[in-house]
Amino acid sequence: MFKNKIYTRARIVFLAVTIILLAVIIKVFYIEVIQYKKLNNLASNLWSRNLPITADRGTIYDRNGKIIATNITTTSLVFIPNQIVDKEAVARDISNILNVEYEDILAHASKKTSIERVHPEGRQLDYETAEKINSLNYDGVYLVKESKRHYPYGNLLSHTLGYVGIDNQGLSGLELNYDKYLTGVDGAIKYFSDGKGHRLDLEEVYMAPQSGMNLTLTIDLDLQQTVEKELDNVIDMYNPEDALILAMDPNTGEVLALANRPDFDPNNYKDYSTETINRNLGIWKTYEPGSTFKILTLSASLEEKEVNLFEDHFYDSGSVHVENARIKCWKAGGHGAQTFLNVVENSCNPGFVELGQRLGTERLYNYVNKFGFGTKTGIDLNGESTGILFSLNKMGPVETATTAFGQGISVTPIQQVRAVSAAVNGGELLKPYVVKTVSEPETNTTIVENKKQVLSNVISKETSSMVRYALESVVANGSGRNAYIENYRVGGKTGTAQKVENGVYLTGNYIVSFIGFMPANDPKIVVYVAINNPKGITQYGGTVSAPVAKNVLTSAIEMLDIKPDLEGMEKEYRWYEDSYVKIPDVIGMSKSDALKLLKEFKIEYSGDGDVVLYMSPEPGYYAKKGGTVKLMLTK
Repeated sequence: MFKNKIYTRARIVFLAVTIILLAVIIKVFYIEVIQYKKLNNLASNLWSRNLPITADRGTIYDRNGKIIATNITTTSLVFIPNQIVDKEAVARDISNILNVEYEDILAHASKKTSIERVHPEGRQLDYETAEKINSLNYDGVYLVKESKRHYPYGNLLSHTLGYVGIDNQGLSGLELNYDKYLTGVDGAIKYFSDGKGHRLDLEEVYMAPQSGMNLTLTIDLDLQQTVEKELDNVIDMYNPEDALILAMDPNTGEVLALANRPDFDPNNYKDYSTETINRNLGIWKTYEPGSTFKILTLSASLEEKEVNLFEDHFYDSGSVHVENARIKCWKAGGHGAQTFLNVVENSCNPGFVELGQRLGTERLYNYVNKFGFGTKTGIDLNGESTGILFSLNKMGPVETATTAFGQGISVTPIQQVRAVSAAVNGGELLKPYVVKTVSEPETNTTIVENKKQVLSNVISKETSSMVRYALESVVANGSGRNAYIENYRVGGKTGTAQKVENGVYLTGNYIVSFIGFMPANDPKIVVYVAINNPKGITQYGGTVSAPVAKNVLTSAIEMLDIKPDLEGMEKEYRWYEDSYVKIPDVIGMSKSDALKLLKEFKIEYSGDGDVVLYMSPEPGYYAKKGGTVKLMLTK
């Protein structure tokens, strides 16, 4: 009996010891294998320190691979407070170098923390300042690499690109909208210290930063530079309150150029007001469009077969009465008897009131919505406005009449450009965009790609063709003649919009605009120019904005490889304009016969003989009277 009890107790003790040993083994296994990584990291954090290295933001390129936003390397100041022996001396010397308060630097040096970034006083230091700090050789004072955003072209495309803050985060424009792609992963230099923060003599570990992804834009840098130059000229000549130019591919929705005045330098954004840096006028500004809006009324009237431009006639006496309102034409006394093609050419308000009345309130309102007014376009930029429209139930006869010629509603430039693009591209309402691709920096693999997006079809191809014809006629024969380019086909429409302040239309204060496209038979670019209250000139879109648009379109010819087209409408030149005439074909003629046909030109000869072998410019082209024609002669 007694032996059995001893045996039982021995078994219990043995079992207990076995269980304890097994538990210890399991615990050791759990710690050494399962929790090793976690515990190792915790231990490492007790004696390792990381000096941060800022990652580069992704590079931004134009459509042709030219860099328009990149990074430069700067230096930032970091303290390891436990390693600083003489905090007062460090604070005194560094505050003198940085030209900041002694107490501020002393507070950084005295922080109860393992690493203290000296912010903002010690951020993004120039080379000279960094060298002065480095020469002090203070323990616990470190200089680390920091990436800083750099815009090599300064103010160019500033509102579209946006800017970044001191911590490299996007704050506006594409920098904000695509921040999650552009932002990289920071790296560090890892070193080791004891429990008191004193640095150990162990090898440092370098953890490389990872750059952000790159953006390729739809913007053409060369065209953008032309647009910026034209706006600078506008500011110098007319001193307007503001101005903008927007260019888009009407077939895809790709924005080719966008610039505003006033603008800013994103490298030094702190030097500008919040209003200046945050207002991208091309997508934010809302105003009455004026006569450029007539393109929509024209498109709707043609689509609904409410007008025949050649056979229907309208008599313009100078004004028209709608209920108790008298709506005037811009031309005193009116244009008299006209076809409706003449109404479009002359930008005759009473004629467009007639078109609005033929359509009726509901159909006109429906087309305003179909062309995308009153809603955001969805462009990939922040700060877009919706514009302001009448409610259908508040549109009476007067509101219908004024809407037909672009008064009483507010739109944005990007809405205008998108709507006109739909009117001339065959009827497709597109979603505009600025970023073409987002790509991985090392392999250049495309991560995101924006493509043409058709939202709806607003008019037929046949109607669009007729709209293009009418707007080409506006440039050849009407109010847009200052945008005419010899040997090329240009269409467009002028606009002179009265401004409203406190519900009252201002006198002598207009937004003058022009929207044009080329080639008129197959548009590859739409350009919109709007100038707010130009000084020292009669404020008409045809006299102020159309020549600016012409300069932009002329620059686009080579950039977009637009070929000459001699099938366009001929312009009838007025007495005060430089005249262009068609060059006759004199190839194969004798020198004397060629001279008779080319009497309006200066002649330069090359070669020997009496027969014309070659001529430049080629026959059929238009050249300025008094210009030079070169003839190559042969025997």
